[in-house]
Amino acid sequence: MRGLIIRNLVTGLIASAGIVALLGSGMTATAAPSSSSDLKTVPFEVSGELPIYPKALWKNGSTGVNVRKVEARLVQLKLLEKRYLDNEFGTMTRTAVKKFQQSKGIPQLGYVDQNTLTKLAAVTHEPTQTELYPPAPVVDGKKLDPRCATGVAMCIDKSTRKLRYVVDGVVKMQFDVRFGAVKTATREGSFTVGWKSRNHVSKLYDSAMPYAMFFSGGQAVHYSSDFAARGYNGASHGCVNVRDLSKIKVLFDQVKVGDKVIVYRS
Repeated sequence: MRGLIIRNLVTGLIASAGIVALLGSGMTATAAPSSSSDLKTVPFEVSGELPIYPKALWKNGSTGVNVRKVEARLVQLKLLEKRYLDNEFGTMTRTAVKKFQQSKGIPQLGYVDQNTLTKLAAVTHEPTQTELYPPAPVVDGKKLDPRCATGVAMCIDKSTRKLRYVVDGVVKMQFDVRFGAVKTATREGSFTVGWKSRNHVSKLYDSAMPYAMFFSGGQAVHYSSDFAARGYNGASHGCVNVRDLSKIKVLFDQVKVGDKVIVYRS
């Protein structure tokens, strides 16, 4: 019995000495993975267990003129449509960045790091002022709101009572429109089409709102039979009324959710 105890003690000392020797030489003892599924693959340099990703200069949610410059370069490469030249790093800009990164064989991060910026600058030119801020369209000798100069917009001028459907600075369609009364004024500002309803009926006023394109709460661009019948003798409850039924049918099919709606006074 005594011999067995001594033998176990010696075995334990030898095992301990082996571990100390491994640690002293800078090596660590690790168990072999039980299967290939235990192996970890990371795309970049590894420190311990965590991958180190390149620093983001601009990413989803970033805003500002530098984002606009990146977008302008992506427009040059036809990876991004002009409508998304808006100072905001959103889904479409992210997609365009990933397409560029894929074309250059670099990691598809979906954000702009220094490596991506360097490669992007190498194949594009410095955006001009006109590329960054395209001039506003001119109609009947008057400039439209500058926000209507890029992308797709329903550009609505309360002063001239006109709605212009503008694509990349070109006026495609024009409509007579009327607005809300004093107590139910049509809101002014920059909006986007939130949703569309071809055969909408207002639950609040129990009135038909065909071809409705909502942009601000319950306010929408839509056809109005009352406007067609009475003209400017009446007013809406805040919506932008259109009286040309055949034209708004065409407009409804052209406008997409997310398109800009600019309501302003010239």
